[in-house]
Amino acid sequence: MNTYITGATVKKLREAKGITQQQLADIIGVTAKAVSKWETAKGLPDISLIESLSQALGVSVMELMSGETVTNRNASSNLLRSEFYVCPVCGNVIHTTGEAVISCCGIALPPLEAEETDEKHSISIESVEDEKFITVNHEMTKSHYISFMAYVTTDKLQLVKLYPEGNAETRIQFRGRGYLYIFCNKHGLMRERI
Repeated sequence: MNTYITGATVKKLREAKGITQQQLADIIGVTAKAVSKWETAKGLPDISLIESLSQALGVSVMELMSGETVTNRNASSNLLRSEFYVCPVCGNVIHTTGEAVISCCGIALPPLEAEETDEKHSISIESVEDEKFITVNHEMTKSHYISFMAYVTTDKLQLVKLYPEGNAETRIQFRGRGYLYIFCNKHGLMRERI
């Protein structure tokens, strides 16, 4: 990681929690003087204290390290506010229903920003029984492929993982209006209103 905990972050989180330097020190087993040094940038917390410090301040380790706390404003859990994250190391696909601090393989992952599909990633949809057969006009090689397709409505998520050298196709039940997402490992996340 490129960041480490700043004193301003510790102070802001401690004050937001409504506790004194002494109370924080007691919770994590250090002296109030140590907390004061952190907050005035005259010292840094030892790496062994990071987890207990984050718990005492009520944030994740990632939030503590980045200095940015996350509040999920998606109280109604509307899936149309979904965020997708893809690990560039292992290819793990992570879905959240709002803002989150996500890491995988030791890397902090930003949420993917979906763009509209283009002609190199055109989608065909055919009705088959009570489902839709979805095909993406895209090569599927080891180095360039569609990693997943997902159909998202206000209350449902259907995610299908695809693999290199397979076919860029799947069957999904469409219920209501929503978005069809595709993720190309070279061109990123794209979506189409359905």
